[in-house]
Amino acid sequence: MLGPPRRHRPDAPAPAGVGELAEPAVMPRAALGVPPGSVPGQAGPPPDEATRPRPIPEEFERPSSARVYDYLLGGAAHGAVDRRLGDELTRTSGDVVALVRENRAFLRRAVRFLLAAGIDQFLDLGSGVPTMGNVHEVIARSRSTARVAYTDVDSIAATHGQALLAAAPTASYSTVDVTDVEAVLTAPGVTDLLDLRRPVGLLAFSVLQHVRGDAAGLVGRYLARLVPGSALAVSHFTADDGGAARNVERLTADYAHSAPRARTRDEVARIVAGTDLVEPGLTWAGEWRPEAGRPATVTAPRGHWAAVGFLR
Repeated sequence: MLGPPRRHRPDAPAPAGVGELAEPAVMPRAALGVPPGSVPGQAGPPPDEATRPRPIPEEFERPSSARVYDYLLGGAAHGAVDRRLGDELTRTSGDVVALVRENRAFLRRAVRFLLAAGIDQFLDLGSGVPTMGNVHEVIARSRSTARVAYTDVDSIAATHGQALLAAAPTASYSTVDVTDVEAVLTAPGVTDLLDLRRPVGLLAFSVLQHVRGDAAGLVGRYLARLVPGSALAVSHFTADDGGAARNVERLTADYAHSAPRARTRDEVARIVAGTDLVEPGLTWAGEWRPEAGRPATVTAPRGHWAAVGFLR
């Protein structure tokens, strides 16, 4: 069942990035165009019943990557079936909590980098639940009015996400499958918010491992629809740590929408080959541009390959 946004483990250590460095003050609500009394990304009026996604019954019975990820981050949009799998992953797959926090910290650094580079609109593929330091929260803390269109095939995560974003005019959430490029790019939540005639930041954080087929070809089809100057930010679960990857794939094979497929560094390199990568290129998520004065943090086993590049 979904509940109010709160931590499921109040005594757990804070997610990576909390307390690392002071972030800029949040931009005044009026400057963001947010109605008085509301905060971007927080609970507001529920979406119209006609447009609210309808949860699929089997999603309540099987674990979901979006909801397990939310649980491991310390969120609230998950059920007992997701918590059981999250606990099993924690027991058998090393410090998986550190792994997902490392990936979320990479998201924050990548989005801040793209904002500084002038990207002011983002398409986030396979977003999961938009909490725990997700893109619109990074945007707000960076004092930017940039926009983000979230997408995910998980209707329960989407229901929670739409409620969270109801009062945020600079963010939307669409229930759509990442593998259907046309459906994603024509979803009202995307077309009403983003202008594809201008550069877009295409975000694919820990989602392409849920694409069993040609992930490089899929990303290529997205990039073909974007204008030069657009950017791609990717993190992908590694297959180069064989034992850990096989264990995670075995435990998550029963996900409601897709069984993950870890990929090697060479395979991930093909995914980002259509862009000019910024330094340090394709590397471990914890080693991609760590905050000044702080050493790179890399989990053991190492979790995600990561890269950011611009469209030629």
